[in-house]
Order: sequence, then C-alpha cells, then structure tokens
Amino acid sequence: MTEQRLSPGDKAPDFTLPDSEGNDVKLSDFHGKSVVVYFYPSAGTPGCTKQACDFRDSLAQLNDAGYQVLGISPDKPAKLAKFVEAEGLTFPLLSDTEKTVLKAYSAFGEKKNYGKVYEGVIRSTFVVDPEGKIAVAQYNVRATGHVAKLLRDLSLA
Repeated sequence: MTEQRLSPGDKAPDFTLPDSEGNDVKLSDFHGKSVVVYFYPSAGTPGCTKQACDFRDSLAQLNDAGYQVLGISPDKPAKLAKFVEAEGLTFPLLSDTEKTVLKAYSAFGEKKNYGKVYEGVIRSTFVVDPEGKIAVAQYNVRATGHVAKLLRDLSLA
C-alpha cells in the first residue's frame, strides 16, 4: 500500500540513510537550508544516469541559489559508489534498501508499464524548505528534461 502523497506545506519526513561511502546522512542536518530530494529507481540505468548527470551539471546553479541536492534509491552503497565514480557525481546519493524513506515520501508503489502492474520506485522530486516543510512535490517525473523544468519551477532558469 502506498502512503498518502505529500503536498506543499506538509512536514517532510525526516530520515537517516547511508551515502555511497557508508556515512549516515540526515535530512535534519540540512535544517535552515533548502534541499532537493529526488528518488530514482536504479543507479546506472539510462534514465537515472541522465537525471543524475543533469543534477550534476546544474549543481552549481542550484547551490548558488541555496539548494542542496540528495538522490535516493533502493541501491546498496557499493552500487552507488560505482555510479558516483563512473558519472563524476558531486552530490550525495543515499541508499534506502529497506524502502522505508521511499514509502514515507510515497515514492514507492504501484506502477504500470506496458499493461503490467507492479510495485516499484515512482520517480519523484521534492524541495524541502529551510523549516523542513515540503515546498514542491512532483511525482511521476520524466528523467529527461526534469531538472530543467525544476529550475524553471524554482525561477532559476
């Protein structure tokens, strides 16, 4: 069962997850800052690579505007480490193998593909404001062009 989807104004579910080096990263560590938290299905796949590289290429613009970026997937830290190295990613990728955070953000649930219904990661992006509330909630985003759209939505492009 999927949790109720988050909306702007909701308190962002806090989390502590290991990054690609096994270090714990907490959302609460970013209190007082704006954070883009994006959920993606699998490191190293074409769509996820495109999206991660778009975030990498836009990171300076996001950071200059006061936004940090965190990517979350159900991949293990070792797989994330290979992805970070292969693509030269410069922001934390976090491992949610138990899918606890994915479910708390309603980014895991029923999906349809070619007529089949299955459970999986729902590609989603959230902006958490400095007070820890959801400022932007976007579900079922496309990997290609998503970062450019987010920049426009945040009036950064």
